[in-house]
Order: sequence, then C-alpha cells, then structure tokens
Amino acid sequence: MEFNEEQLQRYSRHIILPEVGGKGQKKIFESKVFIAGAGGLGCPVGYYLTAAGVGTIALMDNDAVELSNLQRQIAHSVKTLGINKADSAKKTFEALNPDVNVIPVKERLTNKNILELIKDYDVVVDGTDNFPTRYLINDACVMLKKPLVSGAILRFEGQVTTILPGDGPCYRCLFESPPPPGLVPSCQEAGVLGVLPGVIGALQATEVLKLILGKGKPLKGELLIYDALRTNFRKVKIPKNPDCPICGENPTIKELIDYTQEYCAI
Repeated sequence: MEFNEEQLQRYSRHIILPEVGGKGQKKIFESKVFIAGAGGLGCPVGYYLTAAGVGTIALMDNDAVELSNLQRQIAHSVKTLGINKADSAKKTFEALNPDVNVIPVKERLTNKNILELIKDYDVVVDGTDNFPTRYLINDACVMLKKPLVSGAILRFEGQVTTILPGDGPCYRCLFESPPPPGLVPSCQEAGVLGVLPGVIGALQATEVLKLILGKGKPLKGELLIYDALRTNFRKVKIPKNPDCPICGENPTIKELIDYTQEYCAI
C-alpha cells in the first residue's frame, strides 16, 4: 500500500523511527488484532492500537455501558450509557482514526466460539476480568499458536505477560488451573484505582506493537507486576512447565474446557 498525504502526516512520528519506518507502519496497518473485553483494559489497548493505525481490530464484549464503568473505561461516556460496550468503543475509536476497521463482537466468549473468532487474527489481547475466560483464551491461543498479550488488574496492582505458544511458557505454566469461584474478589467487589488499567493497557498495547513489528524483547516467560501505591515495577520469571496440561510435553487438555458457566461474562 501507499500512504496518502494525510496518513503520512498522521503516522509521521512512527515513520521517522528507524525501528518502524514506512515498512513497519505498513505492517501495523495490515495487522489484525483481537481484543477480548471492552472494559478497563480493552479501552486503552484499543485506543492506542487505533491511534497507531492497526488496520483491523475486533472488539468483543457482551455487556452494556454502565455509569460505574466511566471511572476507568475511557472509551465510553455518559452519551453511550446502556449501549453495548463493543459498539460504544467502535464509535470512539473510529472517530479517532477512520483508517481503522473496528469489528464489534457482541457475544459471550465460550469454548464453542473462540477458535473460530480468533483464528484469522495476528495477535490476541486478553482484557477480561475473570479467571475462567483468561484460561479459555490461553488454551485457545496455545491450540492455534496465536501470540497472546494478557493483562490483569485489581485494587492498586496490575500484571502483564506475553505468551508465544511453542516458544516459552503459557498462562497455565504459571497457574495450572483457575481458582475456585469466589476465592479471588472481582474489581466490582474489591475495587480498582481508575488510572491503573490505563497503565497496564498501555503496556499491553506496547507488547502488541512490538510483536507486529518484530522489534524489541517481548515479556515472554516474564510476568511484569506494577504496584501503583509504591510506583514499583518488578518482574517474575515464568519457567516453562514440561508437565503443563496444555503446552507441556504430553498435554492432557485436548479440547477446550468451559469453566465460564460458573462465572460472569466478560
């Protein structure tokens, strides 16, 4: 593709970077990213990937915008209260950059639809708010060998890791199975600092762009933990587990498991 004058101006700060240039911006424009969740994490991830010029962004969420979301979910507003979050974010993102094709997916993510939904995308981003969906996304990405950028937030702490199936550990190498329902509180129950998902979402978007460009060192085999109260980042190594039930030497999970019936939707 050839960029027109308006696009050259829009992406000029990318193009002058030696690590990006015109070829790199073309890669970004031709890439396809699937974002699960249009909430606290999905909003900043989608915002920055839209601004960067990612050509196609699928945004999946089956919830409607509520007033309590607006403290942190920055793609929504009082004008979109009651509207599906994927539709609301689509309007916001396409107003920022009409180059980007935002595809709203207004479904619940399940073991029956996830493989078909993500199969044509280059990178998957997990911005969901519950453990079962997180494991479902991890397992599907491992099965399809799709790069996955996973993020999580609660109270004043956030976490990010990048999973490259076949080249490093997966989420189950860190935590083999989901905790029982009710053991870990949700953001609704425990609260979350409103700016925290902005920090973690920006990190997730950065990881996605690095993967698309093939530049830098992704958070493969590392969990980056951010403590907002202490303004502290630390990394925890994630060793690959040879006995991992999904990516180990003799995987025992052959089909996707649906835990999500016991939990809320994304």
